[in-house]
Formats: sequence, C-alpha cells, structure tokens
Amino acid sequence: MCGITGKVHFERQNHVSIYELKTMTDSIFSRGPDDEGHYIDGNIGLGFRRLSIIDLKTGHQPLSNKDRSIFITFNGEIYNYLELKKGLINKGYCFQTQTDTEVIVNLYSEYGPQCVKYLRGMFSFVIFDKRQNLLFGARDRFGIKPFHYYIDGKQFIWGSEIKSIIKAKGLTPQINNSAINHYFTYGCIEGTETIYKNISRLLPGHYFTLDINDNNSFKIVRYWHSRFSPDYKIKPEEWIDQLQHVLNESVKIRLMSDVPLGALLSGGIDSSAVVAYMARFSSNPIKTFSIGFKNEKYNELEYARAIAQKYHTEHHEMIVEPESISLLPKLVEYFDEPFADSSAIPTYYVSKFAREYVTVVLSGDGGDELFAGYNEFTRMMNIFNNPLNTPLFNYSSKLVNKIIPDYFYGKGLSYLYSNDKNNIAAFFSRWRNYERKKLFTTDFQRQFELDRPEKYHIELLNGNSSNGEKLSAFQNLWIKTYLVDDILTKVDRASMLNSLEVRVPILDHEFAELTFRIPAYYKINNDQKKYIFKESIKNIIPKTVFNHKKQGFSVPLEEWFKDDLKEYMFSFLNNQNLQIFEYLNYPYVQSILEYHQKGFRNYSNKIWSILWFNEWLLQN
Repeated sequence: MCGITGKVHFERQNHVSIYELKTMTDSIFSRGPDDEGHYIDGNIGLGFRRLSIIDLKTGHQPLSNKDRSIFITFNGEIYNYLELKKGLINKGYCFQTQTDTEVIVNLYSEYGPQCVKYLRGMFSFVIFDKRQNLLFGARDRFGIKPFHYYIDGKQFIWGSEIKSIIKAKGLTPQINNSAINHYFTYGCIEGTETIYKNISRLLPGHYFTLDINDNNSFKIVRYWHSRFSPDYKIKPEEWIDQLQHVLNESVKIRLMSDVPLGALLSGGIDSSAVVAYMARFSSNPIKTFSIGFKNEKYNELEYARAIAQKYHTEHHEMIVEPESISLLPKLVEYFDEPFADSSAIPTYYVSKFAREYVTVVLSGDGGDELFAGYNEFTRMMNIFNNPLNTPLFNYSSKLVNKIIPDYFYGKGLSYLYSNDKNNIAAFFSRWRNYERKKLFTTDFQRQFELDRPEKYHIELLNGNSSNGEKLSAFQNLWIKTYLVDDILTKVDRASMLNSLEVRVPILDHEFAELTFRIPAYYKINNDQKKYIFKESIKNIIPKTVFNHKKQGFSVPLEEWFKDDLKEYMFSFLNNQNLQIFEYLNYPYVQSILEYHQKGFRNYSNKIWSILWFNEWLLQN
C-alpha cells in the first residue's frame, strides 16, 4: 500500500523539478513511510511513497519494464498477480522483481488499457508509456483506493490525496461552493467533484488516457460497473454454497503478505465472517483488534470477544473516550475535505491500535451494501409498500407539513409527511432541501443549485441496472455514493494516516458480481436483513453474534454533546464572527444546538458536520 503523485507540463520546455516532486510526495509520507521514489523525464514527473508489503527488497517504484519504455507508480494490491505472471511468462515476458507492480506493467504492454479487466484487487496507478508519449491511469472497481487529478491547458497533476496536488507549483485552489452543498446534504462530497474547483476524482471502475502532446486528448472510460441481474431459477441452498466458496477464496488470496497481518473485528457479522474464514488458513492465532465505548448502546465488544474466543485469536481491545474529539483537527487536516461521518474517530483509533502489532488487516466492509444490511433499506421499502402512501394522503400531508415543527422530521413515518417524500434521494440525506434553505445564508445559496445533490442521486437511480427491483436500485445507488465516498474514503484515510493497509475481501469483484445475481427477496426476507448471507455463515458464527441487533460503527455523539462535550460544542459555534457564518445562518445553527440540548431531536450528526466544516475553514 502506497501513495502516488505526479505532474505533466504540456509544454515540453517546461520541466518538472525534483524539488517540486519531492514536496508533493513528502505531503503523503504516512501512506508510504518505508521508501520513496521519483522519475523525471523533462516535462514529466512520477512520484511515489512506499509501504512495503510484498517483495520487501526489490519493490522500489517508479518501476519500469525491461527496456525502460514503460514506467508505473502503483498504489494497492493485485491478488491474482501470480496467476497473471505465469501467463505473461508463457507469452515471453521477463520479470526482474517479485512484485505485483511489474505484472501490471507487462500486462499493459500486452493488452494496453484493457489490462485493468484482468486485475483482481484494489488499485490506483499511473503508467507513462514512452513509446506513445501517453499517460494511462486507472482506479479499482469499487474505489477502495483513491485517485484525484487537476487538468488545465498547461498541466496535468494527480495524486492519491488532494494535498499532494495542491503542493504542485502553479496551482491556486478555489473553494467549490456546490461541493459544500453536497457535503451538508449527504455528509461527504460524492462523484467526481471535490471541495476545490478543477480538482476532480476519477470514479471507481474507470480509467483515463492522455496524449502528452495534446492537452485536449484527456479521455475517461468506464470499464466496469455494478450490474444487478437477478437469477430467479437458482435455489437458496445453491446461493449459499456459492457464497461460501467464493468468499472463502476471496479471504484466502488476501492473506498473502511478507509482513504481519491481522483483522479489524467490530463484533458485527461481516467482520466476524471474515475472521472465521481467516482462521481456516492460519496456523498461528490471528491478531484481532476491536474498539468500544463505555455507553453500552454503542458497544459491541462482547460480540467481538465471542468471535475471538471461538477462533482463539490474539485479541486486542480499546475504549474510545469523549476526549477523543480532540482528534478533530488532525483528521480534518488529513482528510483534505469536509467529511461528516463521526465514525472516522474510532476508525482512526482502531487503525492506530492495530498498527502497533501488524502492517496489514482484513475488514468486513461491503457486506451491508451487497446484502442490504442497512436499516435505511428496510425503512425505504416499507415506505414504498405503506398503504398510507396514496394521493389523498400526499395531499393531506402538505397541510400537516405546515404545522409540524422542524425537530419532528427524521426518517420513517415522518418522511411520509415531508415535502420531499416524492424525492427518493431526500430519504438518504442528512440535511433535507428545506433544512438547507434555512441553514445556508441567502448570499451563499445564490452561488449554486440547492437541489443538485438530490438530482445526482436521482440520475444514478434512473440510470442504474437493477432489472426493476427497487431494493437492487437502492443498493446500486448506495454502492456508487455512500460506499465509495463515505465508507471506503474513511477507511483509506484513517488507515493510511497510520500507515496501515486494509484489505476488504467482501468487496472482491467476483464475490460482488455473485451477489448482484441474487434476487432481492433473498437479501431482505420478511424484514430480515442480509438473509442469504446470514444463512451462509450461521454455522461458523456464535448465536450471540448472529442474533444481536445491528449497532454499526457509530460514536455516541448524542450523549457526548449533551454532557462531556457540551462546552466544547458551544465554545466553537457561539462566535458570530467565525468564517463559517459567511456560509451558514448563525440563528439557525444556534436553534439546532438548543433543540439538541433540550432533547427535542438528536441533532448530533448535524452538529458534527458543522464542527468539521468549521475546523476545515480554519485550516484552509
């Protein structure tokens, strides 16, 4: 696991300097503290930071093919690289290292951009093809590894993180107001946009090509997307057999490592299943790491212990205290963008904790997306099937809407009374459209289209491939937004801040494609979420773990903001002269703080999103 960055000047006489390139790689040091590398060829520069995992002696990058006509910087792991290497050797290719990186170089030499279709793993990389004076780059199918870029008529700059792009000369970033609107809507910035104008994200399952001689040649191509195509002929027991077989293999191939390896164990069924499968292939006790809270409502440590005891793991635990919010400035600095998921706190701590013992861990991320495990899925399906959802009710709800106070609105039944109920995308939002009208100042609202984030979600819903199943459509939306821009972003940043590699076997694309074929009624069956997955693992997971109510990896902010962190919250948001109130309405923010303290409604997630944005403004 590593960090990549680089720069191209379209004018040949304008050369990249080693000082500039090193400044860019230094900014992402924690992604790769073991080694650094730079390659400059006049107006082209490739930069690299390495976290050594495989082939510790000869894995230096940038790496080239034998005749030094193709160079690569690569971030990630390719789990089928030995199989691919064997095929390439049979075709006459020679290898100088034992790395998966060199496999990508030769695979590209053989297949060109289509090489990405052969890769099984997580990755973002850039290849410089000297033969064609071409840049080629790609990002893995789910976006486990990040890729950002900036392009104008003079230069193309890229990086694993935005901070390395900003370090390049000749770039003055400007705040993207539309992205702020998106942030407050969904808690993160989704799609290709970032917090800065002209700095973009390459979407998962996409690659780009750029002819360095032509600054208008930049092209992006989608090579994979989540395609739901349910097969109604296969029986449940057949699905169970296939799920067990493919997940077993997915976990097995992710155990390759030349450094110590363990697992993040939350106490939920996804990470528990991963640990159970890991135990089949390990002759020594697996190292497992768990985070808990004193508040039992949020604490799953007893379930993590049950798994640890069953599989005799070397188990490690840590309790997160309210004082952990002092971590906020550090997280804001490293995440680069506003990010409202407070579970970044425990994710950071469990990563830091695990890094004391291992360099690589496996996690259970992806299970809720592939098997419809989130409560939002069942709530949304219940709303669609609710007998009250009629034209007469829709008309009467408009009258009710006028007399219901703000703090009533949430999800579930209250969603039916909302002005947004015909907008599916509004159901998944943190701040509804009508709330953002009150939250943002009038001057700020004039600078963007208020409902643009919801429109983006609607476009994804309308354009996805779900074969008419509503649940599959919601899953597809979740995979393309919340999974990549919240969950995977959080895990990548928090783990890389601690130089820890996280592997996600449930998001193996072959396993995912299997789940896309499973009909919706095997995922939510009589309100039982993740039905078919649970059936496939019920014999390897203790009943106490299997049957407990889903808690998620959340933080007890509701209580913290009422008690331990009350003074902290008000001290930051009571100053009307703060820069944040150029964007947000001071009286409305104060009313939210008051409503939360009085217990009218849990506003903790909204308060957290304001605090993060405030800290981001202070740093930028």
